[in-house]
Amino acid sequence: MTDIPKGCVVAATKNKNKLREMNAILEGCGLSIISQEEAGLSDIDVVEDGETFEENSFKKANEIMKACRHPAIADDSGLMVDALGGAPGVYSARFAGEGHDDSANNTKLLSMLQDVPDEKRGAKFVAVITLVYPDGEKIVARGECPGHIMHELSGVGGFGYDPLFRPEGYEQTFGELGADIKNKISHRARALAELERKLACRKQD
Repeated sequence: MTDIPKGCVVAATKNKNKLREMNAILEGCGLSIISQEEAGLSDIDVVEDGETFEENSFKKANEIMKACRHPAIADDSGLMVDALGGAPGVYSARFAGEGHDDSANNTKLLSMLQDVPDEKRGAKFVAVITLVYPDGEKIVARGECPGHIMHELSGVGGFGYDPLFRPEGYEQTFGELGADIKNKISHRARALAELERKLACRKQD
C-alpha cells in the first residue's frame, strides 16, 4: 500500500468510468478521491454478493477502509426494469453472465424486452454511495433516475446500459446526451448530491 495523502478518500472501485464521474461531480465538494490502484490496493477484489445496492456499496467501502485505514467511498448501481420485476438490479454488470461485457448485457436486455410495448418499458437507474470512516461512521446516499428502455442502441457515449436508457424528460439516451448533462441528472449525480448535502450537515453538527 502506498502513502495516502491526508484528507483523501479512497474509491472502492476499479471502474475508471465510475471514478471519472464521481470526481467530476464531487470536484467542488472538497473531497479528493483517489482510486484503489493509486492507493496501492489494486489486488483487493470485493465479492459483491449483497441482495441490495446498499449492502454491496457498504461492503466495498468497508473492506477498502479496513485495508487502508482511511475514509473510503463506494458506489453500487444498476438498472431496474419494470417489465422484468426490477431486474437486472444488483446483477446489472453481470446480467449476461460473468466475463461478459456491456454489449452482451445490452443484447440480453433487448432480447428479453423484444415483445414489450413502449408503454411498459419503464425503468430506473439506481445508485447507492456509501462513505465509511475508520471510526465506524457511515454516510449513505441513494439516487434514482427514472426513464425508458429504447428498442435499439442509440449513441456511443457513457457506458453500460446508457445507449438504451432515455431519462425522463429527454428525447435522447444517456449515450447521446453527453457527460455534461448526464453528470447533472443521473442516478449517480443525484446520489452524490445527497451525499454532499449530508456532508454539509455533518460539518455543521
